[in-house]
Amino acid sequence: MGALGTTAPGPADALSTWTGGVDLYRSGVFTTQQSWLWCTAANVQIMRNIVHRQQDHSAASQSHYFYWMRYHDRYAIPVSDGVDPQGWRDGLREWVDGRYSIMTGSGFTSMLKAAAKSIRITGRPVGLLVARGGHAWILHGFRATADPARTDAFTVTSVRVTGPLWGRQNSSFGYDMRPDTKLTPTQLKRFWTPWHYGPIRMIWEGRYTAIRVAP
Repeated sequence: MGALGTTAPGPADALSTWTGGVDLYRSGVFTTQQSWLWCTAANVQIMRNIVHRQQDHSAASQSHYFYWMRYHDRYAIPVSDGVDPQGWRDGLREWVDGRYSIMTGSGFTSMLKAAAKSIRITGRPVGLLVARGGHAWILHGFRATADPARTDAFTVTSVRVTGPLWGRQNSSFGYDMRPDTKLTPTQLKRFWTPWHYGPIRMIWEGRYTAIRVAP
């Protein structure tokens, strides 16, 4: 226990100075998914580029990630339905950071705050299951009213997201927007919606689902 009036140093003390927000995106990390099915695989590639400071954009890497992750899915789903959250989590653990885990919740605001805290403390982007789980985005930046590393009393005021369909299917506000697009939380909520997979009931049913490194 520290001396009276002092606080023992914690994880937040090693972080960069808080300037009101974080954005992990940088030029050269984005890559378009090379198949309509490979959103999670392209996101592994982008997140690996961010974390390991690489610039891999190859279709061969995406193909390898995709079929490896399908082998690690929790559920046996048709190839046309891509990869489930467990498969994506395992892919992120294998190629980006071994600490990634699935996070689910019933409240949008609490989930968004948890994602922001993860980004701020760990320096790792967060994977979002958008379109009720039918597509995948990366949440790699945000702005907030206070530093999530030091308090839970903060509000996320905007986010920065990237979707790998850009370049294959472009939209100024839809699936997918220009990489590193800024959205308000209200705008993000239109896309990040609770999980639902029609053919079978999965354990993530009705819950906001993300893949993050726990702080």
